[in-house]
Amino acid sequence: MSLRLQNVLPLAALLLACGDAPSSHAGRFPLDVTLSRAVANEVHALQVSVLKNGSGRSCTELQRTCLNTQVKREDLVMLEDSRGNEGRALRFTVDMAALENGGSQALEVDVPVGRDYALVIEAIAVGSPSRFLGSSCNYLQVVNSGNNAPVLAAPLVLTEQSCDPSIAP
Repeated sequence: MSLRLQNVLPLAALLLACGDAPSSHAGRFPLDVTLSRAVANEVHALQVSVLKNGSGRSCTELQRTCLNTQVKREDLVMLEDSRGNEGRALRFTVDMAALENGGSQALEVDVPVGRDYALVIEAIAVGSPSRFLGSSCNYLQVVNSGNNAPVLAAPLVLTEQSCDPSIAP
């Protein structure tokens, strides 16, 4: 199945509340991601970003092309993964073996405590430079300190573009 022909990829991404509690200034959102086999071999990485002023943004518009071409760097909050890597966007290499066997890939992201965020997950193609395949967008009304309630991520909308989705830390 071609990425260009498929409009929506059923991305069953479930943000689960589990694991050790993050600092009192962050809320933890472990992320369990599954992709259909039809596109899993084209996706090299998933890039996770969180934007301030989520309710003032249109997820439909944010999913049209690379996030970095639509927002200012200061609109992105600093995130941290389970290994201590920090950045305005965190990139996770896709575990092809797990996904091809119908499994999922677990990711963890600590988000600053706050209100009114938009969570964007971008699918990135193999190659250099990176290539945008599509994205998922969800509104996060509140991020509390510690572990947060589960959030079911919206389906990944495939809108392959020639832009490079890389966001500097």
